[in-house]
Amino acid sequence: MKVKLEYIWLDGYNPEPYLRSKTKVEDITFSGVVPEVELLPMWSYDGSSTLQAEGGYSDCLLKPVRVIRDPQRKNAFLVMTEVLNPDETPHSSNTRHSLGDEDSDVWFGFEQEYTLLKGERPLGFPDNGFPEPQGKYYCGVGFDKVNGRRIVEEHLDVCLEAGLNVTGVNAEVLLGQWEYQLFGMGKKKSADDLWLSRYLLHRITEKWEVNVEFHPKPLKGDWNGSGLHSNFSTKFMREVGGESYVKSVCEAFGKRHMTHIDNYGSCNDERLTGLHETAPIDKFTYGVSDRGCSIRIPIAMVNNDWKGYLEDRRPASNADPYRITLVITETLKTIE
Repeated sequence: MKVKLEYIWLDGYNPEPYLRSKTKVEDITFSGVVPEVELLPMWSYDGSSTLQAEGGYSDCLLKPVRVIRDPQRKNAFLVMTEVLNPDETPHSSNTRHSLGDEDSDVWFGFEQEYTLLKGERPLGFPDNGFPEPQGKYYCGVGFDKVNGRRIVEEHLDVCLEAGLNVTGVNAEVLLGQWEYQLFGMGKKKSADDLWLSRYLLHRITEKWEVNVEFHPKPLKGDWNGSGLHSNFSTKFMREVGGESYVKSVCEAFGKRHMTHIDNYGSCNDERLTGLHETAPIDKFTYGVSDRGCSIRIPIAMVNNDWKGYLEDRRPASNADPYRITLVITETLKTIE
């Protein structure tokens, strides 16, 4: 059966990579809903055009690592890949490889915020000047309170049809700013799925001739920034927990605060100011139901005998989820 395989990868741009993709048509036989990843061939591309190779020796390899349905095209699949050197060793830009073996004991719930732009202005903003100050837009209803809902609803439907575990969407505090939540089991799978959901968002907004902005402070001034709040838990945290244990987790994260900040996205100092529901970038704090802390302990966890998950509110909306899941799992390993 001939199928369209959209190979997706991360390029070599810094401080954050951009998504790239190209389509490969293959004749393959498979029995399930999607092809087994082992059936998909490696492919190559011109790394000199993505800051990943020199022109005189420019081939980079794409190794398929995750496959999902592509609901927007017939007989098509989205293929997340890792970038390899010509000798099949991991490319220096390959942040996924650093994660090592999968660990399905650690669960992640990402809250991806982003802003929809028409030109350089958020959707809903007048051509000149500003709309009303923020306050009425969060989870707002009505044309003067939200903008871009058709795009958001289309993205939600496409993600669900693709098999991505998006658990909700909502309008955010800045007009034209939105959020979706995505849940995953395992540090690799959850990060793969977030990259794939971002890819689908970009492709949908291409059709609407709107840009997606992941900058953590898309609009200067008295407006909220955009984050990638990262909820996480281990089996012990979910099933045993306890106040002393949960606080020991928070203390361990505080000891490695700047290591986390270094992996939580660029320009985050513009967002983590201590204002607009953030903690200052140079100060680590944690608290129950406190959105001005670095780590929020949800009230649901306290009410459940201190069992559940924690929310790391520091990651920026543009952060690489492979780097987030790596640093979080590394810190969890330091807890005795």
